[in-house]
Amino acid sequence: MFRKFKELFSSENLLDTAFHTTLTMLEFDHKMYQASRVTLRKSDTDQLPFDIRTTDRKINKYEREVRRNVLTHLTVAGTQNLVPGLVLVSIVIDVERIGDYTKNIAGLAGMHKQALHGGRYEKTLQEIENVIEENFGKVVEVLKTQDKPKARSVMLVEPDTSAKAESIVAGVMAGKDKSLDTSNAVALALYARHLKRINSHLTNIASAIVNPFPRIGFREKKKDDKNRNRDDI
Repeated sequence: MFRKFKELFSSENLLDTAFHTTLTMLEFDHKMYQASRVTLRKSDTDQLPFDIRTTDRKINKYEREVRRNVLTHLTVAGTQNLVPGLVLVSIVIDVERIGDYTKNIAGLAGMHKQALHGGRYEKTLQEIENVIEENFGKVVEVLKTQDKPKARSVMLVEPDTSAKAESIVAGVMAGKDKSLDTSNAVALALYARHLKRINSHLTNIASAIVNPFPRIGFREKKKDDKNRNRDDI
Protein backbone atom coordinates (compact mmCIF):
# COMPACT_ATOMS: atom_id res chain seq x y z
CA MET A 1 0.00 0.00 0.00
CA PHE A 2 2.76 2.42 0.90
CA ARG A 3 5.12 1.33 -1.87
CA LYS A 4 4.09 4.31 -3.99
CA PHE A 5 4.35 6.89 -1.21
CA LYS A 6 7.78 8.18 -2.23
CA GLU A 7 6.61 8.56 -5.79
CA LEU A 8 3.42 10.29 -4.72
CA PHE A 9 5.23 12.68 -2.41
CA SER A 10 8.17 13.42 -4.69
CA SER A 11 6.41 16.40 -6.25
CA GLU A 12 4.97 19.46 -4.60
CA ASN A 13 1.27 18.90 -3.98
CA LEU A 14 -1.25 19.06 -1.22
CA LEU A 15 -0.60 15.48 -0.13
CA ASP A 16 3.07 16.32 0.23
CA THR A 17 2.14 19.30 2.42
CA ALA A 18 -0.23 17.13 4.47
CA PHE A 19 2.45 14.48 4.94
CA HIS A 20 5.07 16.92 6.23
CA THR A 21 2.49 18.59 8.48
CA THR A 22 1.79 15.18 10.01
CA LEU A 23 5.50 14.71 10.71
CA THR A 24 5.62 18.14 12.36
CA MET A 25 2.67 17.19 14.56
CA LEU A 26 4.38 13.99 15.65
CA GLU A 27 7.58 15.86 16.49
CA PHE A 28 5.53 18.28 18.59
CA ASP A 29 3.96 15.28 20.35
CA HIS A 30 7.41 13.94 21.19
CA LYS A 31 8.51 17.24 22.71
CA MET A 32 5.28 17.46 24.69
CA TYR A 33 5.72 13.92 25.96
CA GLN A 34 9.29 14.52 27.06
CA ALA A 35 8.43 17.77 28.82
CA SER A 36 5.33 16.47 30.60
CA ARG A 37 7.08 13.25 31.67
CA VAL A 38 10.08 15.08 33.13
CA THR A 39 7.81 17.53 34.95
CA LEU A 40 5.71 14.76 36.49
CA ARG A 41 8.53 12.38 37.30
CA LYS A 42 11.54 14.56 38.06
CA SER A 43 10.17 17.87 39.35
CA ASP A 44 8.36 19.03 42.46
CA THR A 45 6.67 21.80 40.49
CA ASP A 46 4.33 21.89 37.51
CA GLN A 47 6.56 24.24 35.53
CA LEU A 48 6.95 23.21 31.89
CA PRO A 49 9.61 24.57 29.50
CA PHE A 50 6.84 25.78 27.15
CA ASP A 51 3.07 26.27 27.09
CA ILE A 52 1.85 22.77 26.37
CA ARG A 53 -1.73 23.88 25.79
CA THR A 54 -0.62 26.27 23.07
CA THR A 55 1.35 23.49 21.43
CA ASP A 56 -1.67 21.18 21.67
CA ARG A 57 -3.82 23.83 19.96
CA LYS A 58 -1.25 23.98 17.15
CA ILE A 59 -1.54 20.22 16.73
CA ASN A 60 -5.33 20.50 16.54
CA LYS A 61 -4.99 23.22 13.92
CA TYR A 62 -2.55 21.11 11.92
CA GLU A 63 -4.96 18.17 12.02
CA ARG A 64 -7.62 20.31 10.38
CA GLU A 65 -5.09 21.47 7.79
CA VAL A 66 -4.16 17.89 6.93
CA ARG A 67 -7.82 16.94 6.46
CA ARG A 68 -8.46 20.02 4.35
CA ASN A 69 -5.42 19.44 2.14
CA VAL A 70 -6.22 15.77 1.61
CA LEU A 71 -9.84 16.56 0.77
CA THR A 72 -8.87 19.34 -1.63
CA HIS A 73 -6.27 17.15 -3.34
CA LEU A 74 -8.69 14.26 -3.81
CA THR A 75 -11.40 16.62 -5.04
CA VAL A 76 -9.09 18.07 -7.67
CA ALA A 77 -7.01 15.00 -8.57
CA GLY A 78 -9.70 12.36 -8.29
CA THR A 79 -9.29 8.93 -6.72
CA GLN A 80 -5.79 8.18 -8.02
CA ASN A 81 -4.24 8.85 -4.59
CA LEU A 82 -7.30 7.87 -2.57
CA VAL A 83 -5.64 5.24 -0.34
CA PRO A 84 -2.61 7.36 0.67
CA GLY A 85 -4.98 10.22 1.41
CA LEU A 86 -7.18 8.05 3.59
CA VAL A 87 -4.13 6.67 5.36
CA LEU A 88 -2.91 10.17 6.20
CA VAL A 89 -6.31 11.13 7.60
CA SER A 90 -6.24 7.97 9.74
CA ILE A 91 -2.68 8.59 10.96
CA VAL A 92 -3.34 12.20 11.88
CA ILE A 93 -6.14 11.13 14.23
CA ASP A 94 -3.66 9.01 16.22
CA VAL A 95 -1.12 11.84 16.22
CA GLU A 96 -3.71 14.25 17.61
CA ARG A 97 -4.74 11.79 20.31
CA ILE A 98 -1.11 11.40 21.43
CA GLY A 99 -1.06 15.16 21.96
CA ASP A 100 -4.16 14.90 24.13
CA TYR A 101 -2.60 12.24 26.35
CA THR A 102 0.63 14.19 26.78
CA LYS A 103 -1.49 17.17 27.78
CA ASN A 104 -3.22 14.92 30.32
CA ILE A 105 0.17 13.98 31.77
CA ALA A 106 1.01 17.66 32.09
CA GLY A 107 -2.31 18.20 33.86
CA LEU A 108 -1.49 15.33 36.19
CA ALA A 109 1.83 17.01 37.01
CA GLY A 110 -0.11 20.16 37.86
CA MET A 111 -2.26 18.28 40.38
CA HIS A 112 0.55 16.13 41.77
CA LYS A 113 3.02 18.67 43.09
CA GLN A 114 5.78 16.21 43.98
CA ALA A 115 7.90 14.10 41.66
CA LEU A 116 6.04 10.84 41.05
CA HIS A 117 7.90 7.67 42.03
CA GLY A 118 6.52 4.27 41.08
CA GLY A 119 7.32 2.47 44.31
CA ARG A 120 7.55 -1.26 43.67
CA TYR A 121 6.46 -0.55 40.07
CA GLU A 122 9.29 1.88 39.32
CA LYS A 123 11.32 -0.54 37.21
CA THR A 124 8.30 -1.52 35.11
CA LEU A 125 7.32 2.10 34.74
CA GLN A 126 10.77 3.03 33.46
CA GLU A 127 10.66 0.14 30.99
CA ILE A 128 7.39 1.50 29.56
CA GLU A 129 8.77 5.03 29.37
CA ASN A 130 11.90 3.80 27.59
CA VAL A 131 9.85 1.89 25.01
CA ILE A 132 7.74 4.94 24.27
CA GLU A 133 10.78 7.19 23.95
CA GLU A 134 12.33 4.74 21.50
CA ASN A 135 9.08 4.29 19.58
CA PHE A 136 8.66 8.01 18.99
CA GLY A 137 11.96 8.06 17.10
CA LYS A 138 11.15 4.85 15.27
CA VAL A 139 7.71 6.00 14.13
CA VAL A 140 9.05 9.28 12.73
CA GLU A 141 11.70 7.33 10.84
CA VAL A 142 9.14 4.78 9.67
CA LEU A 143 6.93 7.48 8.20
CA LYS A 144 9.86 9.04 6.39
CA THR A 145 11.28 5.80 4.96
CA GLN A 146 8.35 3.32 4.97
CA ASP A 147 10.67 0.88 6.74
CA LYS A 148 8.40 -2.12 7.33
CA PRO A 149 10.80 -4.10 9.58
CA LYS A 150 11.16 -1.09 11.85
CA ALA A 151 7.38 -0.59 11.85
CA ARG A 152 6.95 -4.24 12.83
CA SER A 153 9.42 -3.77 15.70
CA VAL A 154 7.08 -1.11 17.11
CA MET A 155 4.04 -3.33 16.67
CA LEU A 156 5.70 -6.37 18.25
CA VAL A 157 6.38 -4.72 21.62
CA GLU A 158 2.89 -3.25 22.00
CA PRO A 159 1.22 -6.25 23.71
CA ASP A 160 3.98 -6.54 26.32
CA THR A 161 4.01 -2.79 26.96
CA SER A 162 0.23 -2.68 27.37
CA ALA A 163 0.35 -5.66 29.72
CA LYS A 164 2.98 -3.95 31.86
CA ALA A 165 0.87 -0.80 32.12
CA GLU A 166 -2.19 -2.83 33.08
CA SER A 167 -0.19 -4.75 35.68
CA ILE A 168 0.68 -1.45 37.35
CA VAL A 169 -2.95 -0.34 37.38
CA ALA A 170 -4.13 -3.70 38.72
CA GLY A 171 -1.43 -3.76 41.38
CA VAL A 172 -2.22 -0.24 42.54
CA MET A 173 -5.95 -0.98 42.73
CA ALA A 174 -5.25 -4.13 44.73
CA GLY A 175 -3.15 -2.10 47.19
CA LYS A 176 -0.09 -4.30 46.77
CA ASP A 177 2.32 -1.44 47.55
CA LYS A 178 1.48 -0.06 50.98
CA SER A 179 4.14 2.65 50.62
CA LEU A 180 1.96 4.50 48.10
CA ASP A 181 -0.40 7.01 49.65
CA THR A 182 -3.70 7.85 47.95
CA SER A 183 -2.29 10.74 45.93
CA ASN A 184 0.63 8.74 44.56
CA ALA A 185 -1.50 5.68 43.88
CA VAL A 186 -4.07 7.62 41.87
CA ALA A 187 -1.41 9.53 39.94
CA LEU A 188 0.54 6.36 39.20
CA ALA A 189 -2.51 4.49 37.89
CA LEU A 190 -3.55 7.40 35.67
CA TYR A 191 -0.01 7.88 34.38
CA ALA A 192 0.32 4.20 33.49
CA ARG A 193 -2.93 4.36 31.53
CA HIS A 194 -1.84 7.51 29.68
CA LEU A 195 1.44 5.83 28.75
CA LYS A 196 -0.42 2.77 27.49
CA ARG A 197 -2.63 4.88 25.24
CA ILE A 198 0.29 6.91 23.86
CA ASN A 199 2.12 3.72 22.91
CA SER A 200 -1.04 2.24 21.39
CA HIS A 201 -1.46 5.27 19.13
CA LEU A 202 2.20 5.10 18.10
CA THR A 203 1.63 1.45 17.24
CA ASN A 204 -1.43 2.35 15.16
CA ILE A 205 0.70 4.75 13.13
CA ALA A 206 3.36 2.09 12.58
CA SER A 207 0.68 -0.37 11.48
CA ALA A 208 -0.25 1.96 8.61
CA ILE A 209 3.10 1.20 7.01
CA VAL A 210 2.68 -2.58 7.34
CA ASN A 211 -1.04 -3.17 6.89
CA PRO A 212 -3.53 -2.46 4.11
CA PHE A 213 -5.89 0.42 4.90
CA PRO A 214 -8.75 -1.65 6.44
CA ARG A 215 -6.34 -3.19 8.98
CA ILE A 216 -4.68 -0.01 10.25
CA GLY A 217 -4.59 -0.25 14.04
CA PHE A 218 -4.76 -4.05 14.01
CA ARG A 219 -2.13 -6.79 14.12
CA GLU A 220 -0.50 -7.82 10.87
CA LYS A 221 -2.09 -10.79 9.17
CA LYS A 222 0.24 -13.69 8.54
CA LYS A 223 0.49 -15.31 5.14
CA ASP A 224 -1.44 -18.35 6.26
CA ASP A 225 -4.33 -16.34 7.73
CA LYS A 226 -7.67 -17.11 6.11
CA ASN A 227 -9.06 -14.50 3.71
CA ARG A 228 -5.76 -12.64 3.91
CA ASN A 229 -6.28 -11.04 0.49
CA ARG A 230 -9.64 -9.55 1.37
CA ASP A 231 -8.08 -6.47 2.99
CA ASP A 232 -5.11 -6.27 0.62
CA ILE A 233 -5.62 -2.78 -0.80
